[in-house]
Amino acid sequence: MNKKVKKNILIAFSIILFAFFLFPFVLLIINSGKTSDAIIDNAMTLPTNPLMFVENIKEIFANTTVAYVTSFISSLIITIFSLIIIVIASSMCAWAILRNKRKLSYVILTIFLASMVVPFQVVMFPLVNWYRMVETFTGIGLLRTYSGIILAYGGFGMALSVFLFHGFMKSIPVELEEAAEIDGCNQFQIFFKVVFPILRPITVTVSILNGIWIWNDFLLPIQILGRGNKIQTLPIAMVNFIGSFVTQWNLVLTTALLTIFPVIVVYLILQKQIIKGMVAGAVK
Repeated sequence: MNKKVKKNILIAFSIILFAFFLFPFVLLIINSGKTSDAIIDNAMTLPTNPLMFVENIKEIFANTTVAYVTSFISSLIITIFSLIIIVIASSMCAWAILRNKRKLSYVILTIFLASMVVPFQVVMFPLVNWYRMVETFTGIGLLRTYSGIILAYGGFGMALSVFLFHGFMKSIPVELEEAAEIDGCNQFQIFFKVVFPILRPITVTVSILNGIWIWNDFLLPIQILGRGNKIQTLPIAMVNFIGSFVTQWNLVLTTALLTIFPVIVVYLILQKQIIKGMVAGAVK
């Protein structure tokens, strides 16, 4: 078998794999423009009424139980503030671990790496119980609040972020920091004026990876925020269309499409920087 045949086989296999991966998304788009009865009857057929997608969107925005706009704003607040905490805390932590050549630093890094293999399902119930205990003894409400969900995301997002920042920072010459120290900068000035601006590629990567996870996550918000709360994310709002006896599949799928659309747009705009940050963090 010559190289040309092998190349054609690989191209054909890639196309098939891409089509297989893209099929659920295409199915989502098709069924977002249909009625619930039409989806149940045959989910594979094309929509007969092109304006049905617009009607589904109007019904979503008019639904007071779902409150799409409010849920969108809540998701945006939670995502932005969680990312701020994750980026600042994990970058500073990675920098401190890298520049302090002590056994304790390696132990801390190992703990971060080990925590990446612990599934959230193992700690979600102890986390909720711990939140209840904190509220009981201190009066600080963490359940069903912005502060509680943002704190949780900040903690769970640290491990991977520290790992990525740590790998990228190895490429930063320590001489830059020594020169800034000679010029009279303290540790905070060295980090935020010298080190942090260099971290832009990996910062974008960390923000996108964590942002996609936070924006689309359902399990953690349902545990911390619950249903029927005035603070609800878009995945929780989408569940309100699913009842005990009737499921409005057209509204569920349309809401899902509206939820993932901002993430796709942001990823397409920043994909070059994401790839650059991942490659630099892995190689260097």
